[in-house]
Amino acid sequence: QLETDRRLLRVRIRQIKQRLEKVRGQREQARRGRRRADIPLVSLVGYTNAGKSTLFNALTESAVYAADQLFATLDPTLRRLELDDLGPVVLADTVGFIRHLPHKLVESFRATLEESSNADLLLHVIDAHEPERDEQIEQVLAVLTEIGAHELPILEVYNKVDLLEGIEPQIQRNADGIPQRVWISAQMGLGLDLLKQAVAELLGDDLFIGTMRLPQGLGRLRAQLFGLGAVQSESHDEEGGSLLNVRVQRVELRRLISREGFDTEQFLEQHTLQ
Repeated sequence: QLETDRRLLRVRIRQIKQRLEKVRGQREQARRGRRRADIPLVSLVGYTNAGKSTLFNALTESAVYAADQLFATLDPTLRRLELDDLGPVVLADTVGFIRHLPHKLVESFRATLEESSNADLLLHVIDAHEPERDEQIEQVLAVLTEIGAHELPILEVYNKVDLLEGIEPQIQRNADGIPQRVWISAQMGLGLDLLKQAVAELLGDDLFIGTMRLPQGLGRLRAQLFGLGAVQSESHDEEGGSLLNVRVQRVELRRLISREGFDTEQFLEQHTLQ
């Protein structure tokens, strides 16, 4: 009987690994689609019970299961979120981290956690009312290192501000004026607009959003922008030039312009409508 159980267990493990590989393939296909459409991925990470799923629900007005227990979120849930002055982003809710997460457990949940390692921005949700929050922050950063996500841009989100005295929802910035942490209450809906503002600022720095005028002689550049999914709409002026409403990663736009033999800054100055 023992040998039969072992054999069945091996079969089950093999089936689960095959399913995980299939899921990874599907997610990679979805990521390629997001990259082509130039839609940023924002991933929620944090210690278990920090309020990630509650925040996810509040931001997306959805009903993801939120519970005060370990691994309440196993599969990363993805939702589209519209941000003012930026446009759509994809928001991902992921599994909560714990202290001394075993290496085998990290591997088991890698299909879940890898959404974080592919994100454009991480929102590190922190329980501001938790006495051991500093230790929990260190543990989350350790797991991010484990999955190769430690060098990604991180915005700290201090949640449950309603349980603290003398702390109001706010954005705290570094010496360069860049958002570094936001104080909110997901449960009470406090500071969510500030959080959206901070996310839009951080992601918007890497995006070109504007109207470009391309004369007829730049048809190849126009085609390449369409190929990237960067063109939101198109019209034409009296001279037959294309007026393109563009939303694209700045590094990608500069690469295309440079490949056409132009000075990027000079080209953008001449062909961007104010």
